[in-house]
Amino acid sequence: MLDEVLTVEERAVVAHARAFAEEHVAPHAARWEWERRYPLETIKAACGIGLNTIELAKKHGGQGLSFSCKLRAFEEIARHDFAFAFALINHHNAVARFARDGKPSHVARLLPRMITGELIGCAGLSEPGVGSDFGGLEMSAKRVDGGWVLNGAKAWITNAAVAGLSVVYAQTDKAQGYRGIVCIAIEADRPGFQRDKPFELHGGHAIGVGGFRLVDYFAPDEAVLQPPGQAFKAALAGINGARAYVAAMCCGMLQASLETAVRYTQQRKTFGQPVLDHQGVRWKLVDAATDLEASRLLTYRASRLIDEAGDAVLPAAYAKKFATDMAVQRIADCIQAMGANGLRAEYPLARHLACAKIAAYTDGSIEMMNERIGAGLASVFGQKE
Repeated sequence: MLDEVLTVEERAVVAHARAFAEEHVAPHAARWEWERRYPLETIKAACGIGLNTIELAKKHGGQGLSFSCKLRAFEEIARHDFAFAFALINHHNAVARFARDGKPSHVARLLPRMITGELIGCAGLSEPGVGSDFGGLEMSAKRVDGGWVLNGAKAWITNAAVAGLSVVYAQTDKAQGYRGIVCIAIEADRPGFQRDKPFELHGGHAIGVGGFRLVDYFAPDEAVLQPPGQAFKAALAGINGARAYVAAMCCGMLQASLETAVRYTQQRKTFGQPVLDHQGVRWKLVDAATDLEASRLLTYRASRLIDEAGDAVLPAAYAKKFATDMAVQRIADCIQAMGANGLRAEYPLARHLACAKIAAYTDGSIEMMNERIGAGLASVFGQKE
């Protein structure tokens, strides 16, 4: 398994993430959903023990650890709540990206607040009419003296409910297509930033998903993280990692669902024997356990390739497609094994099922994974010249 290749320090981080989630996430996740709350205080507590700085370079005050360490830590957190894990990892990514690409003066002013969780970060890619078609962005960025003026809207943005800094992608010249895209750090407390009401998202309210609008927002030159010609490529470079960690989070949710279902069916008796002893139930859970193992193998392979700077495009797509698709089916099977009790709020399975469906759309839908894998069929399986 992946933990075997992690360093002692990295395994300790995974253990801390597991313990944090058991103490601070598991007891409150259902309440966050029912009360329609974004768990800002718990996000800040996670920042307090460094769960937002796993990949952040040491020179910036981070831990400088591997992608695989981050993936495993968030797989453990997602066992208790995908929504919280996804919100926190998006903040983590914004921290690392801003520190890596930002201008020194800008980073010195804002990064310390991001590390403590005082300033939450998000990535501003999706728009009301643009999702997976990243090259079709409508938000505009116009060059002016000393910076850029931005206009447009973003939607379906994780952490948008509270984020103070967004890593935004905008189009400088439609005629240039994806080559015209620029990446700029946007601060929510500057004139021209308008936050939209957060979406009412079933099953994953803690993600804090929503949107914002920029109306003649002026961003100084120091706020540019990636210029036109480089921003699009930089964004795509991170997508393989996103697909891999979403797959890992699905593994975490199914792991928790299986544990709940097996323990329940061991104790509940029907027709004079434990429910788990009925072949029809047992075999369904066997299928779930087998798919969990297969999903982890695909996901961990992609993670290793990312750490080794290998070609992870297809491995990440395989992992994302298989893990999200199977999580929806197999978590539902775990609920079925428990009967109607599987839907009760005291168990996390219904919430995991809703979040598995959310995962099926994030960072590339299953249909997009089919297109990505399909584009490689000829080169992988076709006739060799």
